[in-house]
Amino acid sequence: MTTKTFTVPNISCGHCTHTIEMELGDLAGVQNVKAEQESKKVTVSWDDPASWEKIQALLQEINYPPEGLIQIN
Repeated sequence: MTTKTFTVPNISCGHCTHTIEMELGDLAGVQNVKAEQESKKVTVSWDDPASWEKIQALLQEINYPPEGLIQIN
């Protein structure tokens, strides 16, 4: 399993975090998603067939582009 934590500057409310968690959670292979309103950080864990490229593309599509990769496991 791969886990990444990154910043999403567009997070401004609870609806933002809910949208990110629901959309990424529906992506095949994504095991866990945690979005935090206060810190604007998102942590995602996944296995195949999900990939970082697919996660980034989906975040761009829903207007929550990732920025500033904080941690790669």
